Amino acid sequence: MRRLPDFEAWAVFAKVAELGSFSRAADELGLSKPTVSKVIGRLEASLGFSLLNRTSRRLALTEAGRASLDRAVRILSEGQAAEDEALAQSTIPRGRVRISAPLSFGIAYLGAALTGFLAAYPEITLDLALSDRHVDVVAEGFDLAVRIASLEDSSLLARRLCTVRLLLVGAPAYFERRGRPSHPGELVSHEAMIYTGGASRGVWRFTHPTFGEAAVEPAARLLTDNADMLIPGLLAGQGLALQPEFLVWRELRDGRLEVAMPDWAPPLLGLYLLTPPSPLRPLRVQVLVEHLARSLADPPWVSGR
Repeated sequence: MRRLPDFEAWAVFAKVAELGSFSRAADELGLSKPTVSKVIGRLEASLGFSLLNRTSRRLALTEAGRASLDRAVRILSEGQAAEDEALAQSTIPRGRVRISAPLSFGIAYLGAALTGFLAAYPEITLDLALSDRHVDVVAEGFDLAVRIASLEDSSLLARRLCTVRLLLVGAPAYFERRGRPSHPGELVSHEAMIYTGGASRGVWRFTHPTFGEAAVEPAARLLTDNADMLIPGLLAGQGLALQPEFLVWRELRDGRLEVAMPDWAPPLLGLYLLTPPSPLRPLRVQVLVEHLARSLADPPWVSGR
């Protein structure tokens, strides 16, 4: 395979030719004069001909040096422009940020938060993918993932924003028709509507402060990978469902839904912001993380209780 061009040497050559002096070029580039001389010598050796004629008093381009100068100047100019642009990225947030977020949560809560972010950072473009699928943040090229989970050990960098409770809920009409369960074991005789996108799928797990843990796999009337699809059936009294509090807190507040077994709690989840493992986040990602952390610090499903 052909080796890469010596871009550094061509840029140094362009600067020497511009200033007509090894010493002045060394000063402007922040290098020593022997280093500049060594770099030019390295370039000429690799080419097999001289680019500069130098004596103790003067410096002049050879014919080959004059022929090569335009391209060398472009290399120097493009390199400086690339560096300036990269430095600007570190001081002015700009560019595209790819975000993964759960579907229901994203529709309900991210829209307003991201609208405010776009107004604050006009040079940032957001590319938002909403899905309850468990994405591979690194392999799929996401800059940021919003995840609601009991987070397992991971190489990803995680920032926990708040707790998310799962609640077993049903409508008053359902409890009038089927009775109210008091223990997880009784759920096998109840009608269940099940969200299949979580880690447990059809198994419901609970913890009691006195009686410990219990798990049950209820008979399903409806299965879906989107929790919003369960709301109409719940309100119509067609069954019970485990729902995240952020989806049903208004219905609970208004009495349209009720918690079935308040003493038996499903495992607590957390709302997390996940980023790839490198601690060197682009500024555009860092400002988005901070914005979302502020926007979701006091979520309405908690403050609205």
